[in-house]
Amino acid sequence: METRILGKTGWEVGVIGLGAWNIGGQWGEVTEGDALATIHAALEGGVNLIDTADAYGIPPGRCEELVGKAIRSWKQNVIVCTKVGEYAERYGHPLSYRTPLHVTLCCEASLRRLGVDAIDLYLCHIGYLDNPSIFLEAFSELKKAGKIREYGISAHYPEVVERFNKEDACAVVELDYSIINRRHERELLPYCLEHNIGTIVRGALRRGILSGKYQSDTRFSDSVRKVWNSGRGRDTYLRMLDIVEQLRFLESTERSMANAALQFVLANPAVSVVLAGAKTPEQAKSNALASGGRLSAEELAKIGSVVREMEAIVLDH
Repeated sequence: METRILGKTGWEVGVIGLGAWNIGGQWGEVTEGDALATIHAALEGGVNLIDTADAYGIPPGRCEELVGKAIRSWKQNVIVCTKVGEYAERYGHPLSYRTPLHVTLCCEASLRRLGVDAIDLYLCHIGYLDNPSIFLEAFSELKKAGKIREYGISAHYPEVVERFNKEDACAVVELDYSIINRRHERELLPYCLEHNIGTIVRGALRRGILSGKYQSDTRFSDSVRKVWNSGRGRDTYLRMLDIVEQLRFLESTERSMANAALQFVLANPAVSVVLAGAKTPEQAKSNALASGGRLSAEELAKIGSVVREMEAIVLDH
C-alpha cells in the first residue's frame, strides 16, 4: 500500500485507513467474529491506521473494545486513533467536559477498552468547539504522562482548528471531505498543508452512498442513516443519489465506484490518509485496493463539472 507522512507526527501511514464506527452496531448488526475478521482483513491489505471513538458502538465504547481485541493478536505495528467528546451524546446523555479531569477519565476508560498503555492519536470529537482550553490542557498533561502520543481534533470549521492549533501543537485534523462535500478545499485543507498538520479524511463514501449500491427505493434501518428515509433527509438522499448516477463513468471492471471516491480524496495533496468504513472482510479488502489506482486529470475535471458547488451537500457527522 502507498504510504504518506502524517504531518508533524512523522509517522508513515497507509493512505487507506479503517474507519471502525461501522462494526459496533450503529450501522446494523455485526457479530464480534465478523468485526474482528473485518479489522484483520484491513490490516492484511496494508492498512496500519484504525480510527474509532469512545462514542462509537452499542453500547458506547463497543468499537474500542473490538479494535482492542483485534490488534492484540496482530504482531505488526498499528496506529490507533480514538476520539473523546461525544460519549453517550447519541443517547441523550452527553458528558459536560467542564474540566480537564473529564477528558482524563475518558482517556483512562479508552485505554482500558483498547487494552493499550498509550493511545497513539487522541482527538477532540467536538467539531464546533468554541473554547479548546479544557481539551488542550488535558491533552498536554496526558502526553507528558505517556498516556497519549499525539493529539488533534475532528473538526467542522477552519476557525476551530486555528484556535486548537494556537501553540502549533495540533498534530492531526480529522475532517469530512468527499466528491460531494468539497467545502474544505477552500480553507481547512490548505491551512493543514501550510502548518504541517496531518489530515485524516472521514466521510469519503458519504455514509456509503458513494459506493453506488443504493437506489431511489432504498430504505435504511440503521440508526445512522434512517434520517434519509423521510422529509428533508429523504430529499437530501435523492439529491446525492442523482449526483452518484452522474458519476457512474468512474466505474470500470478494474475499479469500483467506492474506490474511485477514495481515490478522489487522495488526489488532494493535503490529504494524509482517507478512512473507509467496512462491515465485512470483503469490503475491507476492496477498500484497501483503492491505494493502487489514480484518477486521471480528465476524470477529475469531469467530476468538477458534475459537482459544481463545493458545498453541494453537507451532513453532520
